[in-house]
Amino acid sequence: MSQELSAHVRKEMDRRGIPLAVVESVLAAPAQKVSEHGDMVCYPSKVEINQKPYLVRVMVNETATPSKVVTVYRTSKINKYWKATT
Repeated sequence: MSQELSAHVRKEMDRRGIPLAVVESVLAAPAQKVSEHGDMVCYPSKVEINQKPYLVRVMVNETATPSKVVTVYRTSKINKYWKATT
């Protein structure tokens, strides 16, 4: 993994119940890449956590060297944030 995880991101992962293995798998092979505000790129991926479906969204600043994970969160509102591909 070439992205940097700050202490803040690790704290948020713990608080939100997102395992490190899930974040690493999303970073290694994101299902999509969606441009967000400024230099931010969202890596959303559909995953199961505790046998429930979630969309994990990892926000990455790709212009930093190395790329820096800004925050990560999960949502059960998959359809709201998932971008349909054509």
